[in-house]
Amino acid sequence: MDKVERLISIIMILLKKEVVAATEFSQLFNVSKRTILRDMETLSLCNIPIYSVIGVKGGFGIMDEYKVDKRLLSSSDLQNIVTALGGLEQILLTEEVERTIKKIEAMVSPLSLNRSIQLSFYNWEGRSEILETVKTCQESITKKRLVSFNYTDKDGAVTDRMVEPYELHFSESSWYLKGFCLHRQASRTFKLSRIDHITMNERAFHPRDDWSEQGRVASYLTQFVTIKAWISPNIKDQIIERYGRKSIEDHGSGLLLATIYVPQNDRGFQLLASFGTHLKVVEPQSYVEDFRNYLSQMMKNYS
Repeated sequence: MDKVERLISIIMILLKKEVVAATEFSQLFNVSKRTILRDMETLSLCNIPIYSVIGVKGGFGIMDEYKVDKRLLSSSDLQNIVTALGGLEQILLTEEVERTIKKIEAMVSPLSLNRSIQLSFYNWEGRSEILETVKTCQESITKKRLVSFNYTDKDGAVTDRMVEPYELHFSESSWYLKGFCLHRQASRTFKLSRIDHITMNERAFHPRDDWSEQGRVASYLTQFVTIKAWISPNIKDQIIERYGRKSIEDHGSGLLLATIYVPQNDRGFQLLASFGTHLKVVEPQSYVEDFRNYLSQMMKNYS
């Protein structure tokens, strides 16, 4: 740990605790007590209001006036923020998120910080690769620099793209980049798992005045179709989580009738197929035929 990191850590600790002994700091950072005293002098020279306490329980503290005013947020509010950020940390683990979490935790009394809610997201092997792409996109958006990458569409065709990056979007379990594609001369949305060999260019760009309007038009508006399906009680909870209790009717026959909406494309078929034999589509008839054809094509892979 270099000096700058140690100084930042000292500030974070002092924001969380009242008084910390120099020996405690020296043991924590594995440096001499003299080094800690010099660190305190450095912080004071930087206008950080450090004060010292003499005696057996002495040490160093930071003036209360320097600490964030907590009057506008209750302890419960702060705990909710930490919980939400903790969930975000699992999806997008960055140094900024980590620092923010530490700052918020420093505002909460250690005795009152009760993590009663635990969030757990997917932990797939490819997550680390996607997050590297996310970081490159995030840095490019912040610095207003172009990004270049190879993009594979749903049919497997690969094209070279150069894009003005504007927004990152996370939907369910997938990341998307919204930007202006210089090759297509139009706004586009790119799925990050289809991006390969992404690099941030030295070339900067000026944000387009009409981007907000173009971005809305460029968002892929998925067409949905409403269907009716008989479902078994085994998947009732999954249907409730996605569509709510009002989507299910109990006809007393052992099966339940669910009225749900699904994407009018292969993604909709994939969703329905994931329920296996616990779901049977019954309306509309045209969709039943399309779904049957999809399943027949899938079965041909095993015939």
